[in-house]
Amino acid sequence: MSVDGRGYPDYIVILVLVCDYWIPFHAKMRNPTKPFPTTLSRMLAFLNAILTLNQLNQVVVIATGCNSCDYIYDSSKATNQSFGNGRMPTLCATLLQNLEEFMTRDEQLGKGEAEERIACSLLSGSLSMALCYIQRVFRSGSLHPQPRVPIDSCYIGAQNSAFLQQASYITSGVHHKPQQLDGLFQYLLTIFATDLHSRNFLQLPKPVGVDFRASCFCHKSTIDMSYICSVCLSIFCTRHKKCSTWGSVFAKGAADLKLMKDHGNGTDLRQG
Repeated sequence: MSVDGRGYPDYIVILVLVCDYWIPFHAKMRNPTKPFPTTLSRMLAFLNAILTLNQLNQVVVIATGCNSCDYIYDSSKATNQSFGNGRMPTLCATLLQNLEEFMTRDEQLGKGEAEERIACSLLSGSLSMALCYIQRVFRSGSLHPQPRVPIDSCYIGAQNSAFLQQASYITSGVHHKPQQLDGLFQYLLTIFATDLHSRNFLQLPKPVGVDFRASCFCHKSTIDMSYICSVCLSIFCTRHKKCSTWGSVFAKGAADLKLMKDHGNGTDLRQG
C-alpha cells in the first residue's frame, strides 16, 4: 500500500507493508522448495530498496496473525539506518526481532481460544490500521492533499484471495502472484516499488478477472448465496438462530415453519 506524494518533492513514497503471517499457512511454506526465511529476506531487501530510492521515503510494516495485528517497524521512528553489526542493516535486525516477538505473542493469544474456532488472519484489521496511519501522516503535515492510496497485493501460495482482488481493483492497485519465488525480489522491485507517477508510463500486470463474491462471517468461505443480518449486514452461508456479530434473533422462515408443523409443532415462533 503506497501513497502518492504529489505536493512533495520528487514524489516521495509512504509504503505501508502488511505482512500476513498466518502461522498455519507459513508452516506449510517451511519446506526445502519454499522456505519462509528466504521469502522474508526478499521482503527485507525490497524495503531497504524503497528507503534507498529517496531519503524522504517512509516505510511502515504491520504484522498480521490470526489473533492480533501490530506495527513492527516504522522508518520515521528509526534513529539509525546504517549497518548495525557490520553485516545486517539496522532495518533488518529491528524488524526481524519485532516480528519474532509478535509471532510469540500472537501464538500465546491463541492458546486460550476454543478448538472449534475457525482460525483466520486479521487482514481487514491490519488494512484499517494502515489506512489510519496514512491519513494521520497527511493530516499532520503542512499540506493536506487528498491522498491516493492504491492497495497492491502480492500473494504466495495456491489459494487466491477474493478480498485482496477486490481491494486492489477498487483502489487501482496491482494484484499479482510471482510465478517463481526465487525471483521474488525482482517482482517486488519492478512491479511494487514503482511510484504512482511512474505507473502512468509502465505496463503493469492487469487482472484477468476479479472475484466479486463475498465471504461468510462464520467459515470465511467465498459464497454465491447467503443469509444476511438485517441489522448489521453480516453474511452467513447457513441459517443461524441469531447473529454472531450483533446478537439479534433471526425470524423463522417459511421453510422452517413448515418443517415444525410437519413434526407436530404448530406454534408460530416468528420473532425479531
